[in-house]
Amino acid sequence: MSSEIELKQLIVEIGKRMWTRNFIAANDGNITVKLNDNEILTTPTGVSKGFMNTQMIIKVDLKGKIISDSKNYNPSSELKMHLEVYKERPDIYSVVHAHPVYATSFAVAGIPLNKCVLTEAIILIGAVPLVKYGFPSTMEIPDAIREHVKNSDALLLENHGALTYGSDLLNAYYKMETLEHTASIMWNAIQLGNVNVLSEYERDRLLALRSNLGLQERVTPCDSTPMSVNKTSINNK
Repeated sequence: MSSEIELKQLIVEIGKRMWTRNFIAANDGNITVKLNDNEILTTPTGVSKGFMNTQMIIKVDLKGKIISDSKNYNPSSELKMHLEVYKERPDIYSVVHAHPVYATSFAVAGIPLNKCVLTEAIILIGAVPLVKYGFPSTMEIPDAIREHVKNSDALLLENHGALTYGSDLLNAYYKMETLEHTASIMWNAIQLGNVNVLSEYERDRLLALRSNLGLQERVTPCDSTPMSVNKTSINNK
């Protein structure tokens, strides 16, 4: 098990990766890691995740109360959203929130990423639902995600961004990469005028493979019905 300082260092590293990959801009995004049943490490609010250091990381309890703070910094304003995930999913030990361009574009367009298109996405994140819009930093977002958290490890937040979570920080972050990679390929396929959706038979074969691999992530099976696509509209959402 990683030590607290090692986890802080990894949070800083992942923050830099998110910023470098254009998953976030300015002070966007937030990361949390669950240390144990009572303590969580969180990124600060008002700081670019591309320029963090370990002294900025704050420790809170599962209710969001500061245990040991970093001088001059406050916990992420979206901490309530992270706490809701931990509350609903005891198996989760890290949550990542970002605004990756392609995935967020689908969230703004009101289109879930729920079609059976990429094999890796079908296996690792499944159908990614669209969560109803909630006002940032309030209980509206935790209330909105609650019904989806138990069945999926990746969510699109309407007019906001994306949320992924997993058994550790790298697991949660890699799901964000998979989500954005899937969204970018979907976007390009739409521009080409066709999205080839895998059949129910192929989907079920991939889900069987997933089961054989012993993956613990929770996924909602993707939709295998065909899509009618053009550059300005998508039918059969």
